[in-house]
Amino acid sequence: MLRFYFSDAAHCQASLPAADAEAGDAVMEMKQIGMQQQQKPPLAGLRERKHEGSGGAHLAAGLGVVRPLVVLALFTLVLLLTLPSAAHRRLSLDLLLLHRPAASQGVSNCSCSANSSTIEHPKDKLLGGLLAPVFDEASCLSRYQSALYWKVSNHTSSAYLVEKLRRYEAHHKKCGPDTELYKKAVEQLKSNRSTGPMECNYVVWMASDGLGNRVLSITSAFLYALLNNKVLLLDLPEDMKGLFCEPFPNTTWVLPSDFPINNLKWVWRFEKDPYRYGDMVKNKVLSNDVNPANASYPLPAYLYLHLVHSNDDFDKMFYCQESQLLLQKFPWLLLRSNQYFVPALFLIPEFKKELSLLFPERTTVFHHLGRYLFHPSNSVWGYVTRYYEAYLANAKESLGMQIRTFAKVDLDSHLSSIMGCALSEKLLPDVDLKDPALPTIIGVKPKAVLVTSLNSGYFEKLRDMYYEHATTTGEVIGIYQPSHEEQQHTEKLSHNMKALAEMYLLSLSDSLMTSPYSTFGYVAQGLGGLSPWILIRPDKKNLCLHSMTMEPCFHFPPSYDCNANKKVDIGSVVPYLRHCEDFRKGIKLFY
Repeated sequence: MLRFYFSDAAHCQASLPAADAEAGDAVMEMKQIGMQQQQKPPLAGLRERKHEGSGGAHLAAGLGVVRPLVVLALFTLVLLLTLPSAAHRRLSLDLLLLHRPAASQGVSNCSCSANSSTIEHPKDKLLGGLLAPVFDEASCLSRYQSALYWKVSNHTSSAYLVEKLRRYEAHHKKCGPDTELYKKAVEQLKSNRSTGPMECNYVVWMASDGLGNRVLSITSAFLYALLNNKVLLLDLPEDMKGLFCEPFPNTTWVLPSDFPINNLKWVWRFEKDPYRYGDMVKNKVLSNDVNPANASYPLPAYLYLHLVHSNDDFDKMFYCQESQLLLQKFPWLLLRSNQYFVPALFLIPEFKKELSLLFPERTTVFHHLGRYLFHPSNSVWGYVTRYYEAYLANAKESLGMQIRTFAKVDLDSHLSSIMGCALSEKLLPDVDLKDPALPTIIGVKPKAVLVTSLNSGYFEKLRDMYYEHATTTGEVIGIYQPSHEEQQHTEKLSHNMKALAEMYLLSLSDSLMTSPYSTFGYVAQGLGGLSPWILIRPDKKNLCLHSMTMEPCFHFPPSYDCNANKKVDIGSVVPYLRHCEDFRKGIKLFY
């Protein structure tokens, strides 16, 4: 999109690179024409126009009006001739223009840049206030550059959320690792008993399963910490170090390596942890009305929350109001999850009002928090931008196709279903198998299809189909796949770097097709603000389902209604929480 900001034409010309000099030269030429006309004597002007009629005297008197109009008309003509050539500017040049230091621009108050074929204001790199403008941009390029690649979001974050995030950042800085308050809280933890909440209280997140699950569970843990005025710290495994930038200014969210509780990564150890909240409730060792300050028996220094998919009904008592009032009394909560448990937080009366203020549009929770928290490191961002510029930047439109299978499938049959969806929803054009000589529209940019899959077979068959046959519409379709790892290797950092890059690349699409039950797809749709076409058949007529929201699914929610004290269909308790389109046991946020 072509953007011009003229504060002074000469200054702007000095700041433009060679590719933009044409516009600046045109401006200077118009000024020179105007100056030459002003230097001509009035009679010379009359002589030049002596054949225009008998009104020479009147014409001479009106020269002061005519000259500016001529200059303006010529300036407009040259500018219109210049616009098309600038329409082919690449995004990499825009990044150079937008992020070039003021000193190299010649004049600090001049802003001249170009990007595409329409005139618009620059994209908001702070995402409506979600991001604080205090970070060093070079240390994390993706933080402020992502907005240049994403489609403009139709969802604005609430002023209340923005204010809450700024307050959380200050609180995290006050209580984060290496502060005196953190050290004081660690000393209390070492004492092996709790005497109640402290000035700084913590949620320690522990990893479980693949990268998509981790991103969603971190988001859930952060929202939980935000609602309870606690500080979120991450016990990052080696395969996640170097993936993300720090989201909070002047502090870290990484749990220090000298944390006194050892072996946080050993899942089996914590399943039998004596301070597992669900087991303590089941064995009646802990009651919700206990007061740590004057308890008749010593209370543990921390509680372990087992919120993975395989937890039991006692662990899921976490989602009850009475349990939350108890958990607020403990300064340390260790939380392991592979779930997006955000929807269940909307069922807890303690949080309902606050959540309605934070997210007036309920279906934007992950969209806003995901964009706030997860900024790919410069290494990962390099994967994203290099691939985008090489293969996707010149496309007129892009379709993301996220393909994930959880069991052995027949590739041809599965691909036929995928293409059936793409064709029926007009996401892709059909090919003509009979007439290979159908004309192709010349000069039209191709439509790009980005395939992400562990398997290369889908990409190869799609590529060959659109290479060997013309489309019925005359469009050209480009098929691209960044990687095909064949098997998931979450334990490898290099695998996770590619996975994160491809989640981001998918989020840049205009349209998105996702596989059911896949957290990989959930992350992409949420970051991009996209309601995807899910590759499931809702009925015999439709080959896929267009999701009503971009929110992820909570796959294994509680089935116990804490208020009614009985098991219920949790997807029918409130109108804005319903069963997921792609997994009937799960629940998700709707409008």
